[in-house]
Amino acid sequence: MIIERRMTKDPVVCAPDMSIQDAADLMKREHVHRLPVLDKSGKLIGVISEKDILKAAPSPASTLSAYETNYLLAKLTVKKIMSRNPVTISKDTTVEDAATLMIDQDLSCLPVLEEGKLVGIVSKSDLFKMLVESFGARIPGTTLTILVKDRKGILAEIIGKISEKQLDLVTCSCFSGTENSNRYIYLKVSGVSASELVDIVKPYAIEVMDVKESK
Repeated sequence: MIIERRMTKDPVVCAPDMSIQDAADLMKREHVHRLPVLDKSGKLIGVISEKDILKAAPSPASTLSAYETNYLLAKLTVKKIMSRNPVTISKDTTVEDAATLMIDQDLSCLPVLEEGKLVGIVSKSDLFKMLVESFGARIPGTTLTILVKDRKGILAEIIGKISEKQLDLVTCSCFSGTENSNRYIYLKVSGVSASELVDIVKPYAIEVMDVKESK
C-alpha cells in the first residue's frame, strides 16, 4: 500500500513568521500535534511540533510572571525554533518504507510532497491506526499466535485449512521468530471457538500461544 492512501491530505500549516503562541493555539484548535511550515511561495521549509514549543517555553519554575511569559511567547516566531529541512517522502512511497524511515531516523512525522508541493503528512499516530486495523482489533473473533517452521508454503496450508472449515479469516500477520529457522504467525478468525481454532492450527505449530476470544 502506498502512503497516499493513508496520509492526512491538505494538512494544517503555518507561516514562519507566526508566533509560537499562535502556532500552539492553532494546533489545539485543529487537534494536531505538529505543523508543516510553508514560506510565501508555498515551499516547505520546516516542521514545528508541540514538543518544540514546550522546549522553547519558559520553565514553570521561572520567576517570570504570566504576562511576561505570554509576551515572550508572542515575540518568539516559528522560524526560530522549527526543525529545518525535514525529511520528506513522495505520495508513492510504500507504507512499510515510510515506517522504516521513521523508525531508523527517529522521526515523528513525514511531510508528503508532490512536485515540490506539500500534499499531505503522515505521523506515528497514523501508523498506529494502521497497526490497530491490521490486527483487526475492533472486529470480534478468536486470536492466537503460533510458532512455526519457516518453510515455503506453510502459511498457504494454514489459511487453506481455515478456508476448508468455511471460517472467516479476519487478519493474518507474520513476524520474526525466536531464530532464523522459525516464524510467528498471528491469526484472527471469526465464527470459531478458541479450542476449535487451536485444533486447526496445532498440526502446523511448534507452539500455540496467546489464545483469546473477543466479542
